[in-house]
Parts: sequence; structure tokens; C-alpha cells
Amino acid sequence: MKYLIMCIGNGAGGDDAVGPYIADKLKKLEINNLFVVDCGTNPENFTSVVKKKNPDILIIIDAVDMNLGYGQIRLVSKDKIGKFCISTHGIPISLIIEYLEKYVKNIFFVGVQPKTMDGEMTDKIKKSADKLIKLILEKKIDSIKVLE
Repeated sequence: MKYLIMCIGNGAGGDDAVGPYIADKLKKLEINNLFVVDCGTNPENFTSVVKKKNPDILIIIDAVDMNLGYGQIRLVSKDKIGKFCISTHGIPISLIIEYLEKYVKNIFFVGVQPKTMDGEMTDKIKKSADKLIKLILEKKIDSIKVLE
């Protein structure tokens, strides 16, 4: 089974760097059938990569203000994305997902609650990111709580 991980965020944007942090860690592992893309703040520029790689599962990771304690990780349904996403991107994530659903059956959008969007990434977010990496490697992404 092929996995593609789209990591979104600003590497210099405090906890918004969670996506690039995860991308960097996963790329270093060089795991077969796990493709990782650091999308920066422009995930729309990487939809062609998704189409080309044709993954069985697409996991999109981003910092999301979900009104939770910082560091919390949640699966966010497409209908809730517009209400909770931090908009550091040009195109809403919900539209990107809607487009990619034509090519990938299983799409998971994972949000990590940030504390700050400037300066350095907090240690708590790094710990959450490491936990998320572990869940990805163990293929337990569906064990993450769904945002209510």
C-alpha cells in the first residue's frame, strides 16, 4: 500500500512549522511506499505529485486552530476544515481535498493545535509531531480522535 504525506506549513512560523518538521523527519527514514512532500504554504502546487504517485492513502498534515489545548492532534473532516483552518495558504485546504478526492479514495486531514504562529516551534508541538510520526509509521492514523 502506498502512502503519500503532504506536510503543510511555514518553517519559520512558530508552531506552523509542524508540517515541515514532520516532512524532514520522515524523509530521513527513506521508507518504501511512503512518499513525503513538504508543501510549505502552497499545497496546491503539489496536487500533480499526488496524481503522479497515485497513493492508496493521502495524509495531509497542518497546524489548525481547533480551539483545543495546544499540541492536540485531531482528524478533521472536510466539512469542518473551513471553520477551523489557519489560513496561511492561498487556496482553502477543503478545495484541495475536494479536487484530490477524484484521484485518491482515502484522504486523512490531520490538524495539530498550535500555540504560536511566530518565532520558534514549541517543544510541546515537537512532541506532538513525533507522536504523529509514530502513528504514521505504525499505520495507526485512523486511531486519532476525530474533531467534534
